[in-house]
Amino acid sequence: MAGESDYYAILGLEKNASIDEIKKAYRRLAVKYHPDHNQGSQEAEERFKEISEAYQVLSDPEKRQVYDHYGRDGLRGAGVNPGFSSVDEILSSFGSIFGDLFGMGGGRARGQRGPRRGADLRYDLEIPFAETLLGGEHELELETLVGCESCAGTGAKPGTGRKACPRCRGSGAVVQNMGPFTLSSPCPGCHGQGSLLEAPCPACRGEGRVAKPRQLSVQIEPGVDDGMRIRLSGAGEPGPQGGPPGDLYVFVHVQPDPRFVREGHDLHTQVEIDFAQAALGTSVEVPLIEGPRTLDVPRGSQPEDTLVLRGAGVPRLRAYGRGDVIVHLKVLIPRELGEREEELLREYASLGGKAVAKKRKGFFQRLKS
Repeated sequence: MAGESDYYAILGLEKNASIDEIKKAYRRLAVKYHPDHNQGSQEAEERFKEISEAYQVLSDPEKRQVYDHYGRDGLRGAGVNPGFSSVDEILSSFGSIFGDLFGMGGGRARGQRGPRRGADLRYDLEIPFAETLLGGEHELELETLVGCESCAGTGAKPGTGRKACPRCRGSGAVVQNMGPFTLSSPCPGCHGQGSLLEAPCPACRGEGRVAKPRQLSVQIEPGVDDGMRIRLSGAGEPGPQGGPPGDLYVFVHVQPDPRFVREGHDLHTQVEIDFAQAALGTSVEVPLIEGPRTLDVPRGSQPEDTLVLRGAGVPRLRAYGRGDVIVHLKVLIPRELGEREEELLREYASLGGKAVAKKRKGFFQRLKS
């Protein structure tokens, strides 16, 4: 359990820290010491409880005022016993904070009665590049908590139910008088639910959930990009004791394709031609995802010129139209020449040399002037 360190020091803050600074510090440390990120570490769990105790006091203006004036002894003297007995109690009290932390929902607000919402889940899915244009469907296999069939997810032994919590008399909260202040906090006996199980279900030990593998289907829409996430509402873990389920977030990772570079809804690709084709013009085949397309290369094309295939790029997600395919020309210069090829090139150079020299001289004359 938490020691007697100063709460501000525990969170690495000055005494005049704002509520936003307190929240940011807690978020940073909660991510670092969260039990899900430190499986089996008792030290991390104790640190998690300690920073949560500090946040519990400093994030509450009334508790913070008492603590600033009288320290922990002042809190105890006012009937406040800060701290948490378990990680579940922390998650119950600060559910909304942890939802914000991981960019998802999850948990419940402090003092809210009723079954807790289940945890959100994350699944990382790798898809081939072609599916960014064509879409696709994937079957996901994951092992998660699911509702207990024996008790229908209620956590109660069949034939039994719930009874009002004797500590809070069913209200889900306990009220503490601190002189001029009155503080309300979740009941530690029932974790703010207001009721207790008469007898726990033996199959799930009162949790209402058991671990099982399951399969889900996710649809990939054309136009999806690397790093996007797909939300499957209600596909997360069910809440304990019949609580509503969380959501499943599928994070998409697109495999690279050596032929293409994506830029927004446009695709960039490269086609190689030799210098004779660039000078005389030609037709080339561009390998696209849906199949090859023929593209006319105009006479006199230069290295690094670009040509555009309109409407052949990435579909606009949940909208009409597609981007373009930008074809970059790469003009190849031969490293070795046959005897006849060299003869022809020398003849070409002699025919065009004067014109090239004339243009070059004119350029330098213009540059000097």
